[in-house]
Amino acid sequence: MSTLLRGVSAEFAKILTTRMWWILLLVLFGYIAMLAVGLAALFGGISSGAIPADVANTSGMGVPGLTALPTLVYGLGAAVGYVFPILIGTLATTSEVRHQTLTPTFLANPRRGSVLAAKAIALFVMGVGYGVVAVLASVGTGALTLAAFGVDTQLGEADTWALVGRLVLAMALWAIVGVGLGVLVPSQVAAIVIVLAFTQFVEPLLRLATSFIDWTATVGQFLPGAASDALVGSSFYSMMSPTGSVVMLDWWQGGLVLLAYAIAFTVVGYFVSWKRDVT
Repeated sequence: MSTLLRGVSAEFAKILTTRMWWILLLVLFGYIAMLAVGLAALFGGISSGAIPADVANTSGMGVPGLTALPTLVYGLGAAVGYVFPILIGTLATTSEVRHQTLTPTFLANPRRGSVLAAKAIALFVMGVGYGVVAVLASVGTGALTLAAFGVDTQLGEADTWALVGRLVLAMALWAIVGVGLGVLVPSQVAAIVIVLAFTQFVEPLLRLATSFIDWTATVGQFLPGAASDALVGSSFYSMMSPTGSVVMLDWWQGGLVLLAYAIAFTVVGYFVSWKRDVT
């Protein structure tokens, strides 16, 4: 246990001595705050009547009702911000390969499984931090904007804070997914390209494509992003679905699916690349 704790402490030291973690954190906050304010202002204005629907030009996009709007805005932190904990998890792993710091790490602790476990624990905690920042951005700015348009922020309801807690958990799990991907694909450039391509293009297209037919929608709910939305309990894709809603797992099922992705990537990566000789 003491070896694991020392390993976790060492992982935090590696992460916090770089600038990337706080740069990604600042970009995450700005990105989510901008989207939360914009979405809350647009649909809050339409739903409250302050902005005429024909002026807003929201054709092809469902307009959420006043009851569903706060949940949609607050869930943006994980719905679109999950790329940031994946990136920090991936960079924390691939940077060791790129800068050849794995050799002294394995010399200090030859138990490679212990090193990987320490990294996963450290990044889980980092993911919690990213989740808290995402909540501050989406709930903080989103609630203020909704209140400005006279929309009930629902901050006094237990379900809202349950969503917030699940959002933080989802961001923490995404960080472990990033660790697993970094272990599976040690090349930093390749791993970053995969993360950005999948999260920004491939999965959104797959989720939209699978939403048109019942049986494909059932399959689509097991995609990692869909599982994350299920865990949080809110999906941005409901506005773009032809039915105005999306098929989602129960929140606990979504959490287990996302955890399964993290474990699968990490375990496969451990046997494929982590156990190889490093020089």
